[in-house]
Amino acid sequence: MIKHSKYKNTGVLFELLVRQATSDLMSNTDPKAVKIFKKYFTNTELGKEYNLYSTVLNAPKLNENKAEILVSTITEQAKKLDRVKLDKEKYNLIKEIKKHYDLDNFFKAKIEAYKIYASIYTLIENQISKEFSDTKQLITNKLALLEHITKESLTERKVASKVVEEFMKEDKEIRVLAYRILVEKFNDKYSGLSEDQRDLLKEYINSISDTKKLRTYLNTKLLEVKTEITGLKATTKDRVLQIKLNEVLNFIKPMNPNESIKDEVLIGLMQYYQLISELKATK
Repeated sequence: MIKHSKYKNTGVLFELLVRQATSDLMSNTDPKAVKIFKKYFTNTELGKEYNLYSTVLNAPKLNENKAEILVSTITEQAKKLDRVKLDKEKYNLIKEIKKHYDLDNFFKAKIEAYKIYASIYTLIENQISKEFSDTKQLITNKLALLEHITKESLTERKVASKVVEEFMKEDKEIRVLAYRILVEKFNDKYSGLSEDQRDLLKEYINSISDTKKLRTYLNTKLLEVKTEITGLKATTKDRVLQIKLNEVLNFIKPMNPNESIKDEVLIGLMQYYQLISELKATK
């Protein structure tokens, strides 16, 4: 039987790291998790493997045949990853998380999609293992994934019969699904965030590997908040508040085309949105 390990499960590591990054940003602490995230999930084997997890997790509703193809394609793709490099990246990632955070607290958070992540992990490990695996375990895990994708309950007998069959050829309609961030999973936990803050955080992480797109997006948002704060300043009669808002406006400057994107820009925008929300609440 393949033993599941949350310390080696790329889907679990990704979600917990993004959750920690969100927590860091909201508490105005040094966003170490964001830096770790960039380092280990951008142009890495870990990033490639997470894309396989994300493809299953965020799959649209498919019929049973297409769901079968999706699962089998994902497990086949997993065999193409550089396992030595991947294992080293996971080891270094855990080492770095441990360096900055309490490991027990980091991993104790409840993950809604834990069962799906564990099932993907088991099926991938079975594909790369040379040892005979527990058929019952594989059937149970595959059943969980097919039910997740089809959004229907399937009988274990029906799934078992498919496990022993050769995988069907990939359907032309099946494509590698878009890479998605899991920030939505945290909306309940961080319900205090405004819609603007949630959208900003989501876009920031989704575009983390496309700096040109991200810079354009952030500059647009900086211009928007500057315009809004300017308008709010014009409507207040509080002279002291006007002076403070002028100081804030002096800090809001767009990034140059070749300027590197620093985490401080995101933190600043989150704070500007909070300021705007508080100013509107006092009116």
